[in-house]
Amino acid sequence: MSTVATTRLSDRVLTMEESATLRMAQLGREVKAQGHDVISLSLGEPDFDTPEHIKQAAKEALDLGLTKYTPVPGTAEIKQAISDKFKRENDLDYKPSQIVVSTGAKQSIANVCFALLNEGDEAVILAPFWVSYSAMVEVAGGKAVIVGAGIEDDYKVTPAAIAEAINERTKFILFSSPCNPTGSVYTHDELAAIARMLADYPDVYVVSDEIYEHINFTGKHASIGTFSEVKDRTITVNGFSKGFAMTGWRLGYLGAPQDVADACSKLQGQNTSGANSIAQYAGAHALNSDLGPTVAMKEAFARRRELIIDGLEKIEGLKVNRPQGAFYIFPDVSAFFGRSTGDTQINNADDLAEYLLLTAHVATVTGDAFGAPTCLRISYAASEDQLRQAVERIGEALRALK
Repeated sequence: MSTVATTRLSDRVLTMEESATLRMAQLGREVKAQGHDVISLSLGEPDFDTPEHIKQAAKEALDLGLTKYTPVPGTAEIKQAISDKFKRENDLDYKPSQIVVSTGAKQSIANVCFALLNEGDEAVILAPFWVSYSAMVEVAGGKAVIVGAGIEDDYKVTPAAIAEAINERTKFILFSSPCNPTGSVYTHDELAAIARMLADYPDVYVVSDEIYEHINFTGKHASIGTFSEVKDRTITVNGFSKGFAMTGWRLGYLGAPQDVADACSKLQGQNTSGANSIAQYAGAHALNSDLGPTVAMKEAFARRRELIIDGLEKIEGLKVNRPQGAFYIFPDVSAFFGRSTGDTQINNADDLAEYLLLTAHVATVTGDAFGAPTCLRISYAASEDQLRQAVERIGEALRALK
């Protein structure tokens, strides 16, 4: 049987980077298969089960026979629930017709990229950024323009830095708050300042990824789409994976200006059509129900955050800040570059992540994949016992580097 030569594959696939988070998770599974006790702190997935009332809604959907194709942008029920949620929780005015439900927030962002970008258009991405942002922009024919901030600025980019990156080719800016990978949260005043700056650039859209909205330790989530300067050109992306522990259900959504929503629905109609019918029924129930389980999950993450920060701050050489959302710690590890132990030389964050996996049997992710090559992403979506063990192992491994 002949093998297809790689030269026959498309350039877009050959130049596309593999997802670093998924790659590290796979490496962790391989090391575990060798008999090692691996603590995986690499994936962005809550370790909680989906709340019972949401699972019961899915069972009800099956009993009702809701197993057929759905409208491409979503059922009337879930779009109304999302529209109501946007207004009730975020003070955002998106009519049901402006909402598109997709197979995860990732597809929602990909739809936006293909709907808005022509060849050579630019998208300003605030870094550190989620690993797939730049890849999605580039596969859609655009150019990712990265504007970053370091740990000394709590990883939050200033309006002035964003403005400097905008030009006549800029189609949109893209960011997440709470942020993956840093956990940083843009405050109401910080978002207001960005919105005021964007008043000078009326043709630039704003794509706001708010998937971690409910894992926010500041007390109040702020949405940039509430500000008058950008209200009519903000695309708000959200979903069910993080706040409702529904990662495997693959259900996300966006609210957008009507023409953008229509374009995203048109694209989705040619790619995947409507999202899972059972998940949509359960998702509508989740939005219309009590958020008690979500609040309890957030409180558990808040306790874990304190536990892991307390442990990591005691490791000499690590720079650790105090993120206000999500479930990640994003320490600066550059102090360990140039160090070694035995035959192992640490030249960068990639080397350090691999070293921690092979030596300490703790899976993390290199910050290079997130546009921050001096950092590591450590997820604390794990039990408190696992986190204590992981911090102890990381400390021992790092102290061995001289």
